[in-house]
Amino acid sequence: MTAITINDQEYREFCRFLEAQCGIVLGDSKQYLVRSRLSPLVSQFSLSSLSELLQVVVTGRNRELRVAAVDAMTTNETLWFRDTYPYTVLAERILPELAANKRPIKVWSSASSSGQEPYSIAMTALETQHRRPGLLASPVQITATDISQTMLETCRSGAYDNLALSRGLSMERRRMFFEDNGDGRLKVNDKVKRMVNFRPQNLKDSYALLGKFDVIFCRNVLIYFSPEMKAKVLNQMAASLNPGGYLLLGASESLTGLTDRFEMIRCNPGIIYKLK
Repeated sequence: MTAITINDQEYREFCRFLEAQCGIVLGDSKQYLVRSRLSPLVSQFSLSSLSELLQVVVTGRNRELRVAAVDAMTTNETLWFRDTYPYTVLAERILPELAANKRPIKVWSSASSSGQEPYSIAMTALETQHRRPGLLASPVQITATDISQTMLETCRSGAYDNLALSRGLSMERRRMFFEDNGDGRLKVNDKVKRMVNFRPQNLKDSYALLGKFDVIFCRNVLIYFSPEMKAKVLNQMAASLNPGGYLLLGASESLTGLTDRFEMIRCNPGIIYKLK
């Protein structure tokens, strides 16, 4: 039987590796998470134990395994229209304001996971166009990034099973924005899919090649980073925004003590941040 225990030293070394690779800080009590996420890779890579897997990952002897380990640790569950208010604010305040500029509105979903966030943004834009004809004379262009190639492949397919669809997606939106994939799943239709461009991005690295944006969604991402890494990401995102651009964080996340580049705006419900 494959051993799935790890000792404290192995855990600390893997934590250092993970933070160096992608900025994620696990802390002192997440051994269970490492075991549950990485144990399936032990048999997949024909290793004898989780300890051996961690040793191979940390020493860099198998690049494919290192990529798979980072993939496994950075994959997070997500919802359609998570928390609701960001999409309400986007539709009722942000898009109408930006539409006055008479140019394409560029949105970045910075941690797209399995695609629910960027596709929810696209659906919000399409609903706004339908509800307020002529408002969005220029297109809404969405760039969605993630560190995980596995997740990006899921995103690009745009196909979801009933369990994934049940998490935050109304029947009305299923009818409006999805079509039968022929395998028991539904996939986002072409009108939604062509609004989103998926590409790999490690938030530790430079964002210069992504270009400039009017809105950045960085929701439920900062909670995994050290204060230093949070500050670096936020200041790089400030530099990636056009003047007057907006940043949307997760409901439990804050800029306090990290950057002074943004003005906080209370939207009742919810808080958004505007570039100063």
